[in-house]
Amino acid sequence: MDIELGNGFTLREWALAWEKADRERFVALANDYDVWKQLYDRFPHPYTSADADEWIALNAGRTTLSTFAICDADGPIGSAGLTLRDADYRHSAEIGYWLGQPFWGQGIVTAAVKALTAYAFESLGLIRIEAHIFARNDASARVLEKAGYRREGLLRMASMKEGEALDNVLFAALKHEWRP
Repeated sequence: MDIELGNGFTLREWALAWEKADRERFVALANDYDVWKQLYDRFPHPYTSADADEWIALNAGRTTLSTFAICDADGPIGSAGLTLRDADYRHSAEIGYWLGQPFWGQGIVTAAVKALTAYAFESLGLIRIEAHIFARNDASARVLEKAGYRREGLLRMASMKEGEALDNVLFAALKHEWRP
């Protein structure tokens, strides 16, 4: 499955994206300290080919398509996905994303977040999507605001990164309010 983002970029199902991927380029983009420092620690650093293979295998085993590669003509350059919730929170998900540094500042992630949000509301039946970002990540805050998310609050000292307690900002989009 592909979702066109414009300007030659797509959200693509990982299994399809990985078939013709420039794997070395992808691992190099993922193995960037400046990318990693804005992500939760479950994203490994250093990032290796084995980490990429593990990621592909994990996504291949999912029954609901919720995570996509952000691709250009040469393959994956980042990722955008949803962590689907269950039980009382089954109507919601958390969105996350990253993009290789050479592609920053081109509106690619904003387009990806808009497209993934539309997909989640239309195809997955969700009514709420949240994003938790480090308060220091001004670029990600701008992405979410441009994609139609609203800031809901500050989660003080909610995350640890490199031994430092960091504040997180909570953004959300609600299906009935969302206007990308």
